Amino acid sequence: MQVIIGQGVAKVLDSGHPNFKKGDLVWGMTGWEEYSLITTTDYLFKIEHTDVPLSYYTGILGMPGMTAYAGFYEICTPKKGEYVFVSAASGAVGQLVGQFAKLMGCHVVGSAGSKEKVDLLKNKLGFDEAFNYKEEHDLDAALKRSVILLIARYCPEGIDIYFENVGGKMLDAVLLNMRNHGRIAVCGMMSQYNLDKPEGVKNLTRLIYNKVRMEGFRVFEYYPQYSQFLNIVLPSIREGKITYVEDIAEGLESGPAALVGLYSGLNIGKQLVVVARE
Repeated sequence: MQVIIGQGVAKVLDSGHPNFKKGDLVWGMTGWEEYSLITTTDYLFKIEHTDVPLSYYTGILGMPGMTAYAGFYEICTPKKGEYVFVSAASGAVGQLVGQFAKLMGCHVVGSAGSKEKVDLLKNKLGFDEAFNYKEEHDLDAALKRSVILLIARYCPEGIDIYFENVGGKMLDAVLLNMRNHGRIAVCGMMSQYNLDKPEGVKNLTRLIYNKVRMEGFRVFEYYPQYSQFLNIVLPSIREGKITYVEDIAEGLESGPAALVGLYSGLNIGKQLVVVARE
């Protein structure tokens, strides 16, 4: 048997590494266990700012936050006034992309899988419009309706930036709604991971006709920019300009159920498992 590895926050109990000492708080790749022996520190970061919840270092100040930052700012190069669509928008990454976009002065639409999540996007996270994709049989029509609700007062020409978390039919629908010179950051394709045969995407020619750039990325390549990321995000957290939603399960024994719930969309916000509290 092997220990499941994932993003976590931990306290150093002993260390033979010059950059980490006993008592340090760290975030990075840890085991799903009470005590871990960490031998690779390439993606392990010392926590310097403890005036925010430590759990944030598994989310907004950790890998999901860096993912949202890299995909939105570096890949999508947003401009004030642009129209942004985020799929799986209530998740650990999507909720941040939407709020980054609002801070940039963009207009933001999100999709989610329940009425509760849609309400969260619109009433707590500041999205301009959101819809429940599970209630829509025609995703293209749903996107058109939601985007039109948002931008009818401004410009009815479609989406400038799409932050892709779902893939499949959602991507196909978005391609029909992209504006000229739009950008798509491919972060994930949740709808495809558990399929025996991935769904095909039919509308890729729109990348040519509308001169759209679509780019995948791996967040680890942007970790050297972590200090720059903190300088942008920490002040927004402290000033209350960014809200972060967590779904917390207590105890390591609740981990399997939390993981299953994650892949079936039961969580709202970043799914966390608390192994121990000081």
